[in-house]
Amino acid sequence: MTDQSVDHHDSEISPVFDAARFLKSVTERPGIYRMYGEDDVILYIGKARNLKARLSSYFRGQQAIKTQALVRQIVRIEITATQTEAEALLLESNLIKAHRPRYNILLRDDKSYPWIYVSTDQDYPRLAYHRGARKRKGCYFGPYSAPSAVRETLNLLEKVFKVRQCEDSVFRNRSRPCLQYQIGRCTAPCVGFISPEAYRQDVDDTMAFLSGRSQILTEQLAERMAQAAAALDFEQAAQLRDQISQLRVVAQQQSITGVNGDADVIALIMVMNLTVVAVSTIRDGRHLGTRSYFPQVPADTEPAETMAGFISQYYAEREAPVRVLCSPLPQDVAFLSDGLSNAVGAQTGRRVTFTTPQRGKAREWLEQTAENARLAAQERLASRIGLETRFAALRAVTGLSQIQRIECFDISHTQGELTVASCVVFGVEGAQKDQYRRYSIEGITPGDDYAAMHQALTRRFARAQREGGILPDVLLIDGGAGQVAQAQAVLSALAIDSVYLLGVAKGVARRAGEERLIRPKTSTGQGGEETRLDPHDPALHLIQQVRDEAHRFAITGHRARRQKARTQSDLEKIPGVGAKRRQALLTHFGGMRGLRHASVAELAKVPGISMSLAEGIQAWLHEGADVPIEDRSGPSQQDQTTQDLISQDQVSQEQTG
Repeated sequence: MTDQSVDHHDSEISPVFDAARFLKSVTERPGIYRMYGEDDVILYIGKARNLKARLSSYFRGQQAIKTQALVRQIVRIEITATQTEAEALLLESNLIKAHRPRYNILLRDDKSYPWIYVSTDQDYPRLAYHRGARKRKGCYFGPYSAPSAVRETLNLLEKVFKVRQCEDSVFRNRSRPCLQYQIGRCTAPCVGFISPEAYRQDVDDTMAFLSGRSQILTEQLAERMAQAAAALDFEQAAQLRDQISQLRVVAQQQSITGVNGDADVIALIMVMNLTVVAVSTIRDGRHLGTRSYFPQVPADTEPAETMAGFISQYYAEREAPVRVLCSPLPQDVAFLSDGLSNAVGAQTGRRVTFTTPQRGKAREWLEQTAENARLAAQERLASRIGLETRFAALRAVTGLSQIQRIECFDISHTQGELTVASCVVFGVEGAQKDQYRRYSIEGITPGDDYAAMHQALTRRFARAQREGGILPDVLLIDGGAGQVAQAQAVLSALAIDSVYLLGVAKGVARRAGEERLIRPKTSTGQGGEETRLDPHDPALHLIQQVRDEAHRFAITGHRARRQKARTQSDLEKIPGVGAKRRQALLTHFGGMRGLRHASVAELAKVPGISMSLAEGIQAWLHEGADVPIEDRSGPSQQDQTTQDLISQDQVSQEQTG
């Protein structure tokens, strides 16, 4: 990629962009361009198959009102040439997300998609529900529009192919088959009841089904069934027959959509300055659900331009299907088709097409998707009116002229165990879930909520001050005067005085509507008063909504961390004891009970366990302490401990379920 820019600044007069001079040197290659205004603010980021032709179009002929307003503010333009249209699409999407220019269509997807994950790097791969960043090695299939579609598919695969879905910690520490094996939904690879080769065949069949090759897979199974029957292996032939029968039932259920293969159905509507885009996902002829999006769209933007901006960002992080049924057709449809086809068709030879069907089942699906968009718009508008009323009421209560951002902190733990702090964010559009954060609280006295709140707030606001982050207009603290005092101490220490601090304490009976609102005391002793709002006050309803969301987010984070700690085997915490040694120990002694009663000499008889490691294992199991273990038989392997679940300096994005 190459960069080019032209910059014209004048310190005494308003800056003027010399378009003619700039366009003389612009390349005709594909790429992206960034338009800057005063104070080096990015106004717009765009893509083009031919940069020279696209940029020239801004400065000639009659333009739309939005384009005229944009051009008047341009101070300079920077371009980045790319090798392909696909690279330009991806680069544009990444830059829009990073800079969020005011004249771009901004897609805020605050909920991660569910996927089906196959851990292909293991001898016995696992099939699992996955949501969040796809960082682990393996294959991901999806995305699915709804968790129910994922769970339904996993349930089906469990019956047909019997690939394990248990957690790795359970798999590594089994000494006998579990109930799934007894009811015919697993082949018990945990205890070696199936060879890696035979299990791999089941995994390959599962991946073929998830990839949409069910018809080809059925034919392959039929061929293998015939081969097994010819070899007089009638038991294997019967199993293959049952798999074929189940797959055909699935195919019949899927055919009701009337849309064969893979397709996305995208409908855009605009109601009262609200833009809604609904996307229905069809994979292998099966409808996986519909999801609605509410992109931020500049005024006077044409629907075709909005659709093009949405599609560019939507498919930047997901593979486009071979067919996209949409209304209206996007602007620059040929460019989008070429770019997405280059991105996904290098190995498959597929080409992505955009069409607006006029008849048949495809047209019905497009109309149904548009109807879902209209219903989502009605719901959002009703919610927006209520939210605007609540924000107006809160402004009246606090005396603030405007409130754009509310943050609320809460603490969750069980008797001081594995404390987690949550931070949720609300704006005038509602919950900003992509900005939610959780903090692991370490180094405090267990159960000290004041210290936990102080640590979480210090990390939040020190980082914002250090990196120039956004500060809230209102900071809500779920707690009483003590928690509010901790928050005030943090803000004072960091010299932050622009945040309106408010504590939310439950009433004596802890009933909704009896909350007490607490203001902090000033250095002169003023403040600290407690007030109660009318139970029907919209301002109180907003405070309750934000507080309850912070409480929910904190509890789910704490429960996840606690479950991780409690489902982790004691053996996984022992340095030098990896997966193979754990399996050998459990198999040799028949489980943890036998292992705990074993002597050092008996432990040392297990293959791979040296005398020094046996001594360390026994000390660890009986003393329950972090006993140093020296193993002279080879390098040690230490699994990740519970403390790594949420690191001290890392915040994690919410994984909603």
